[in-house]
Amino acid sequence: MTADERPVLNAHGATRLPSVEVDSYNLEIKDSDGFVGDKASRGAFHAMLEKWREPLRKLGADPLGEKSSEQLSKKQLDKLLTEGHPEAGGIIHSAVEEFAQTLASVVKRFLKAASWRDTEAIVIGGGFRGSRVGELAVGRTEVLLKAADHKLELELIRHHPDEAGLIGTAHLAPSWMLEGFDGILAVDIGGTNIRVGIVETKLKKAKDLSKAAVFTSDLWRHGDEKTRRSEAVERLIEMLEEHIALADKEGLKLAPVIGIGCPGRIREDGSIETGAQNLPGNWESSRFNLSDCIREKIPLIEGHETQVVIHNDAVVQGLSELPEMRDYDHWGALTIGTGLGNARFTNRRKTSD
Repeated sequence: MTADERPVLNAHGATRLPSVEVDSYNLEIKDSDGFVGDKASRGAFHAMLEKWREPLRKLGADPLGEKSSEQLSKKQLDKLLTEGHPEAGGIIHSAVEEFAQTLASVVKRFLKAASWRDTEAIVIGGGFRGSRVGELAVGRTEVLLKAADHKLELELIRHHPDEAGLIGTAHLAPSWMLEGFDGILAVDIGGTNIRVGIVETKLKKAKDLSKAAVFTSDLWRHGDEKTRRSEAVERLIEMLEEHIALADKEGLKLAPVIGIGCPGRIREDGSIETGAQNLPGNWESSRFNLSDCIREKIPLIEGHETQVVIHNDAVVQGLSELPEMRDYDHWGALTIGTGLGNARFTNRRKTSD
């Protein structure tokens, strides 16, 4: 590898990562109704479910009960689908079909974008993926795309969505930075939650990080509280410090790297350009830099200067699936949650010097 091919260690939102080129992320495609991705969000599915329930409500016979669709948890919907009254299953299947039709249309729009052309496979993550209802919707979407002669593979991200957002951060740093250490600190920042954990890299078992796993993690639901940005950052740093202490107690040697997945477009200096509107307070201010805040409070890890690397959360979730995507040249990731996160990658092939 030549000098100009070496990754910049602390470049945030980088287009060149150790194993992939990030061709595109946080792509916002619009039509006459607004952002196309909003049509395939978790909220959009709830709206479809409500639409199918409404006629039965008027008859006083909604088999899904009194709760609104948004109040029904993934577990409740899955149980109603498999064990509930056949009519309840019928309503859920109707919403799944409508959502799949919409998601297929959204995927087609992405494939027309220049940065998404020649995409061979797409991995699906996000909270919606973590349910049987979501899995069926993705499966039906793949059937619709293949029936329309789109030679495209849709895969579910193997890891639980909560873990994928942490595991992917290990791919933000070159493997040589992680050698000799047991794991790294990882952060997944979302519109309602902040999750902090330790990812065991297990490089001795697999150099490609295919064996990487979450050793431990902790969740804070900031969406349940009226939290200012300063308070959120303070709590995030406390969670990191708690995990550093836990690693020391458990004899885990941490690499001096903190990988962070965060909504929005990330500037090279670590500030957020756009897309962080669901976070507590103003995270898009030019005077706010999360990386600087963390390094000020945690300057050293294991006696080495702390490196913080921030990238878009859909990029990070997609990277968690990288070891499974080696057979493709061009692939993408969609994360179905509060919105529709997106990223498109080209695998970097190692060449001899």
